[in-house]
Amino acid sequence: MSSPLGSFLVPPGFGGPSGVRALAREASTVSEAARLLRRSREDRRARSVLPYAGPHRVSAHDPVVLVPGFMAGDSTLRGMALFLRREGFRTYRSQIHVNVGCTREAADRLERRLETIAVRRGRKVTVVGHSLGGMLARGLAARRPDLVEGIVALGSPVLAPGAVHRLLAWDARLLARLNGAGLRGLMGADCFGGDCARLSWEDSRLPLSAEQSFTAVYSRRDGIVDWRACLDPAATHVEVRTSHCGMAVDPVVLDHVLAALRRQQLSRASRSAAPSDEVGSRRAARR
Repeated sequence: MSSPLGSFLVPPGFGGPSGVRALAREASTVSEAARLLRRSREDRRARSVLPYAGPHRVSAHDPVVLVPGFMAGDSTLRGMALFLRREGFRTYRSQIHVNVGCTREAADRLERRLETIAVRRGRKVTVVGHSLGGMLARGLAARRPDLVEGIVALGSPVLAPGAVHRLLAWDARLLARLNGAGLRGLMGADCFGGDCARLSWEDSRLPLSAEQSFTAVYSRRDGIVDWRACLDPAATHVEVRTSHCGMAVDPVVLDHVLAALRRQQLSRASRSAAPSDEVGSRRAARR
């Protein structure tokens, strides 16, 4: 049975994981989630003996929007949201309950969401996206550098969105058939192999601003997407040893997300401290 994914989404040199062994690697998501629960309990226990006020109490300030992957929702990133809040970041949901709708429409809704948050907080937003969520983040960052300060993509196959396991292609085929049968709110055939898919992919390949940070986290153990497709040349690459689904919950990945956000803060502080003529010279040099 042919795949509904357009051939242009799988450039030469890429190919998704295959077979039962690849899917079996995704079973480690359970142990990865268990490690997050164990660490969360340890953090709560350690914080419970600290006084209410003090330097250890960090007030949330920098806005971070978390975007779930394909067929996932905001609830899958709840552990990450709690972790980042404890570290001083103000997290926001994408308001995607299940990421199965048209990607173009999802990007438009997410853009409006970012606009609202940026106006409310009076500053640009950082977007952390898992899988498809990272691709949406990449496209929005390129399209709206006035809104997005930086992005962190977790297992996002930006270079070859169609280089996925056959099981995911089957899910795509099912959604397209349900959409064709009249069930609205789901991705249609155009979202997987037509102009909608092509435009979404082209958005995710547009150049980023020189001042936008971009971290791409990938795993060679990924049983869902071709890990090589996550290595966007514009990004700083970080390798982990987790499953694809586990990237949303693994404590090691969360630590890397936090490190990327901290680097972004330092970069912003450095730009703010630089003399205006020096900043202007750097911008001119980039042109």
